[in-house]
Amino acid sequence: MTAPPRCEQLRPVEPTRFGEADLSNCEREQIHLAGAIQPHGALLVVTEPELVIVQASANAAAFLRLWGPLLGLPLSALGGTLASRVRSRLSEPLDTLPVAVRCEVASLDLALDGSLHRPPGGGLIVELEVAAPSADLRAFVQDALKAIAGAFSLPALADTAARLFKDLTGYDRVMVYQFDEEGHGTVIAEARRPEQEPYLGNRYPASDIPQIARRLYERNRLRLLRDVDDRPVPLEPPLAPFQQAPLDMSLCCLRAMSPIHIQYLRNMGVRASLSTSLMVNGRLWGLVLCHHGGPHLVQYPIRVVCDLLAEAIATRITAIEGFCQSQAELAVRHLGERMITAVATQGAWERALFDHPEELLKALRASGLALLRQEGVLTAGEVPRLPELRAIGAWLDHQASTTLTATHTLARQNPRFTGLLPMAAGMLAVPLSFSPGEYLLWFRPERIRTLTWGGNPHEAAKGGADPRDISPRLSFARWQEVVKGTADPWTHQDLTTARQIGNAVADVMQEVRSIRLLITQHQVKEFSARLALTEHPLVVADATQRIILLNRAFAGLLPRDQRPTRLADLLPLLDPQPEARAGVLGALEDHHPWRGEVRLRVPSGETRPFLLRLDPVVSGQDIHLGYVLIGNDLSDLRAAEVARRQFQDSLSAEARLLLVPADLEGDRLFPELLTGILGNAQLAAREVRNTLEVGQVPAILCNLHASVARTTELLEHLMWYEASGGADPSRLPPRH
Repeated sequence: MTAPPRCEQLRPVEPTRFGEADLSNCEREQIHLAGAIQPHGALLVVTEPELVIVQASANAAAFLRLWGPLLGLPLSALGGTLASRVRSRLSEPLDTLPVAVRCEVASLDLALDGSLHRPPGGGLIVELEVAAPSADLRAFVQDALKAIAGAFSLPALADTAARLFKDLTGYDRVMVYQFDEEGHGTVIAEARRPEQEPYLGNRYPASDIPQIARRLYERNRLRLLRDVDDRPVPLEPPLAPFQQAPLDMSLCCLRAMSPIHIQYLRNMGVRASLSTSLMVNGRLWGLVLCHHGGPHLVQYPIRVVCDLLAEAIATRITAIEGFCQSQAELAVRHLGERMITAVATQGAWERALFDHPEELLKALRASGLALLRQEGVLTAGEVPRLPELRAIGAWLDHQASTTLTATHTLARQNPRFTGLLPMAAGMLAVPLSFSPGEYLLWFRPERIRTLTWGGNPHEAAKGGADPRDISPRLSFARWQEVVKGTADPWTHQDLTTARQIGNAVADVMQEVRSIRLLITQHQVKEFSARLALTEHPLVVADATQRIILLNRAFAGLLPRDQRPTRLADLLPLLDPQPEARAGVLGALEDHHPWRGEVRLRVPSGETRPFLLRLDPVVSGQDIHLGYVLIGNDLSDLRAAEVARRQFQDSLSAEARLLLVPADLEGDRLFPELLTGILGNAQLAAREVRNTLEVGQVPAILCNLHASVARTTELLEHLMWYEASGGADPSRLPPRH
């Protein structure tokens, strides 16, 4: 008999302390609690508002050329402008984005760059590096923003990004790295030295970047490593005095890197690295990765420009993705119009789909299309046989999801379909009703692919007894893997487009079935069961305006005690909207169609905007049969419009806030840079269309505004930093 599982297996997985991870548990390594920094700078933790040093890197005194201990000293004891410059920024929110000050201490004849932020546990972290030489980067930023705005496709944008970062930073190799739905990454663009091996097209497994590191990438958008051979410098004391726990170094640029990551870079032949995050619609879309064969340090002003350009690139990605989606939306709209026209002229909306199915196949890069309904099955392209299609429909009926189903490994989902690989290795299914077996299906054939990985992703870890001896893959030579039994994966855009097409088809089916209900009374029970569960509010009435069907969605709009029997009984819902009431009454009396936007008071007490469609139904002999009333909830659409107005207002506010005094030398270019940033954002916002997934628009615009606000703040940091070189803090522009 097999022994029952031990209870210990059910306990929560414990995190792994920094520096003690191996490849089996690196996902849990607490890399933000490094307790050490890279030696090219120094770190101080001070109290507020006293600015007394309570924790410091072990090299801080030597870095500042001071004798004696630093702990317990106020920053003012170091002399120079350090204390005054830090104190001038204490009123600012310093918990999400560090700010920089240029300063001096009495013991050094060199200027310093100080980076300030507040960790979650209390106190203020001051990171110090030798200041960068004076350089005017604004003209480069201006040209870079123009180049980004001029990229009209993702490949062109990625190539532009790689080139800009290489020109700006001087690294040997710059790669643009995109994550797929499974977390794997692919190098989609590259700028490198001519003699280097190309990495373009290489894939890297999701395990190369643990989840804890991905979360840090979302919070701290830029990470720098000067030299893999640098010896980390510990903090003294090891625990932060405010919470007697390891210091949270999530936002520290000097933070020491994980030994696992250091070994990973060594295996690639990399000595120095820089990476910036590409955050698109609130998700980690990809990275810009910079590698160098020797030690390499990028100082603060260039790092700010890298961060700023990454935000601009992410905004441009939003615009490009939005444009692609808007094109798909336009195609879906035309499809809906053709189906309605086909109903009116040919009596069969299906012809709009299957007389010219190539559009639907091309839109999703599919090789086959099938429409499954109770009335029958229609197909186009390469699809399984009828029994197999019905079997797929039955399988879908028993899935937990009632929405879209997509897989590029159908045979793995259900081995029964293994024989369908030549034409149906991948499938995308959209339900058309709540009735069983009614779906719109797209198919993709098996594509035997040769994936090129940067090293064997299945290679076992190498190492010894000490976890620090365990290393990632020792070889990063191209390793190819042949993948069988799968189709090309469906993208997020594919899913959105399929959902839109499915909604358009379902709407037409709903209206046609409503008409058939009036024409063929003997089918009332069959069609009523289907229509009662439709998503949109729907009412069907006979020629006397007597309601013969009111579905669940419409019933949910009525007061609980109201049971209307005639169409006129619904008019109180339109109060106090006399024009809408008059339009509906006129349509009922004259038997003509009516369309109008109204506000309906729902049982919760709120009013919601709806588009109402009232259509008379007439037989082929011009006999009036009845009416179909359909409502579409416009709440999401109106919320999207409000969000769009608020977004535009916020961009105007950003522009006003960044106005600086004219007496500051070199400030004239900043309004031009800001104009380029805001113009890029406005273009992205215009491409975020009100699709059938309009409910997503406010969230997308919110994420877009967050990116713009961060870009603006980075630009402001750069302005403030450049202006502060030798200036009296009281003369500097106020920060917002």
